[in-house]
Amino acid sequence: MTATAIEATGLGLAYGKRGRRALHDCSFRIPVGRVCALAGPNGAGKSTLLALAAGLLRPGDGALRVLGGTPSDVRARLAYVAQDKPLYPQLTVRETLRLGRELNPGRWDATVAERIVEEGGLDPRARIRGLSGGQRTRVALALALGKRPELMLLDEPMADLDPLARHRLMAALMTEAADHGTTIVISSHILSELETTCDYVLLVDGGRVRLAGETEDLIAAHTLLTGPVADLPDHTVVESRTTGRQLTALVRGSRAVGGGWQAARPSLEELLMAHLRSPDAPALLTPSAEVAAA
Repeated sequence: MTATAIEATGLGLAYGKRGRRALHDCSFRIPVGRVCALAGPNGAGKSTLLALAAGLLRPGDGALRVLGGTPSDVRARLAYVAQDKPLYPQLTVRETLRLGRELNPGRWDATVAERIVEEGGLDPRARIRGLSGGQRTRVALALALGKRPELMLLDEPMADLDPLARHRLMAALMTEAADHGTTIVISSHILSELETTCDYVLLVDGGRVRLAGETEDLIAAHTLLTGPVADLPDHTVVESRTTGRQLTALVRGSRAVGGGWQAARPSLEELLMAHLRSPDAPALLTPSAEVAAA
């Protein structure tokens, strides 16, 4: 079996006095070297999962292994960029990168960190508190990439960037993954962009894993059917919608259907949205995402 970046077994966590479940009985694995899209609606448990993998939270139930150890054991080998991108506001950009070097002796790559900053046109003398949200994002990603991590955990990192900056930074991340075999887990609401950059998917909804595995395999496991309003008794229907006399259904499997039905390959966005709109649809994990029985 391919080496594992993250493996969860029965993972669960509840918040507050009432025990609101952020995650419940999550079991999955993400192999090393993947660029994994962590998708799901607000409140689904994505940020909680990333914080657990970064060692900032401890599981309430189950177990979580990261790079073969506990999150606290491997913290030096991973980089985590939170949504709020906490940086020291009184430091300059140059001082922030110097701090990154001092905190990561022996691992720091000043060339890549400085390139990310320079490509954004940032003044090294500018203080963090005076930067825009997108500029702070660039500095946070420069710190993460400069650390040369084996695993990068990115929580909505591109939300405050314009499309061109988003495209350029995603390209930098993809280059990192390709050149150094870095595993990247990135949460995002921009589903259309994930299809062109991510080769692995983890869909979380309601604190549970709904889909997990290779992007291509998950898409290939479904078919988008369009045809007359009729039952599909031989198919597992994830979602169906009727418009006039026409039915559109996302079904599990790729078996041919006659009777005037047209079959098409769904996009990743169509696949994820259909599962999110149909919370009772059965979960699907490809073999690489399944946790081996003890």
